[in-house]
Amino acid sequence: MKVITASVRETLRLGEFLSKHLKPGDIICLKGNLGSGKTTLTKGIASGLGVSRIKVTSPSFVIMRQHLEGRVPLFHFDLYRLKEVSDIAALGYEGYFYAEGISVIEWAQNLDCLMPKEHLMIELSYGSKDKRIIKITAVGIRYKELLREMRAGSLIRKRELK
Repeated sequence: MKVITASVRETLRLGEFLSKHLKPGDIICLKGNLGSGKTTLTKGIASGLGVSRIKVTSPSFVIMRQHLEGRVPLFHFDLYRLKEVSDIAALGYEGYFYAEGISVIEWAQNLDCLMPKEHLMIELSYGSKDKRIIKITAVGIRYKELLREMRAGSLIRKRELK
């Protein structure tokens, strides 16, 4: 699935829309260059879960932040500064990835061999000016179902707007 957003606001709304389809235990992996919108999309997901966007910042210096005040716990990982895969293993990542919360992992490509077998991969890249090209790929049965739900929901939203 490919989505193009034309502003920060649209990227936030995409995250909010995505959050409506998420269930406890879901894992969202984000890839993209610096400034491509990974944290913005995460803020939208958080907002849709009932977490204040202001509380969601890039956790680059702590690897992970927990947001427990929403309808489901949100575990926000940022692996930009991860030097060794063993650093995330030492954190006990499995206790978060496979818990009753939603894990959003920025710089997921740094997980290497620890990449979850099933996840929703979202790749963000620059378009012109404020546009972002967002490619969403489902890896595993649960995430293929999630993508179908999102497609159905987006069709309904488009019909409602007419």
